[in-house]
Amino acid sequence: MIPPLRPGDKIAIIATARKITLPEIETAIRTFMDWGLEVVTGRTIGADYNQFAGDDALRLQDLQQALDDDSIKAIICARGGYGTTRILDEVDFTGFQKHPKWIVGFSDVTALLAHVQNLGLESIHAIMPVLFPKPGTADSVDTLRRALFGEELYYDVAPHPFNRTGTATGQLTGGNLSMLYTLTGTRSAVDTTGKILFLEDLDEYLYHVDRMLVHLDRSGKLAGLAGLLVGDMSDMRDNAVPFGKTAYEIILEHTGKYNYPVCYGFPVGHEPLNLALVCGREAQLEVNEAGVKLRYV
Repeated sequence: MIPPLRPGDKIAIIATARKITLPEIETAIRTFMDWGLEVVTGRTIGADYNQFAGDDALRLQDLQQALDDDSIKAIICARGGYGTTRILDEVDFTGFQKHPKWIVGFSDVTALLAHVQNLGLESIHAIMPVLFPKPGTADSVDTLRRALFGEELYYDVAPHPFNRTGTATGQLTGGNLSMLYTLTGTRSAVDTTGKILFLEDLDEYLYHVDRMLVHLDRSGKLAGLAGLLVGDMSDMRDNAVPFGKTAYEIILEHTGKYNYPVCYGFPVGHEPLNLALVCGREAQLEVNEAGVKLRYV
């Protein structure tokens, strides 16, 4: 069990993927300080190696140091992009398992969250510092605060015409569709059996979405779910010859043969409202004609 944060705790902001500058995260730093937290930044903040926040060795060192430092109570990934999987197999999680702490992020950081869940520990899928200054993110930031400080999280979501009604209980898992697809066949792959899976993605061709769903289904990741939350599929692209279906319609097609409850339009992903979700924690999903309720149990 990872203890909730308390005022005075120290947190680290690092970058495991795309490069980022200190001014881009100053709003987040001020916010964390307003919460009573002490903030330290890793050497990857401001580092520049092509598109990455430093080369693989630096990003690995930054993550490893934050994991091993018992004075740090949470690791906040500054942004996504690409790069976390390049270093993941070199990380030593021994100390982290003895003295676990919160790891926060989404998008490319899905890989790290999934790996941590496979170690039997919780993590937080939530807004990252680079996005704190964006308009409309206040509620997302507040749900992150609630998750970090151990306050109750409960979400009510409007109904969607594609929803499939029912009730499910299981550990919450998931994240970025492209990353979950990439992780299949590795030791970071998500075990979805009996779990409530959530999905989101950004800037993908629709036929890529279909290909990823086909692969997840063929590899058994969709069949044994307790339930499914479909988040934002933002800025989807198409070819000159249209694929003929939206991202939601593609997901509907590949999950239609199963009978677990499904919620579409859950506010998680690359939009201003990106609700914090605790991965690895038991939750209850209720989908009915009036809407959707997600509670931790």
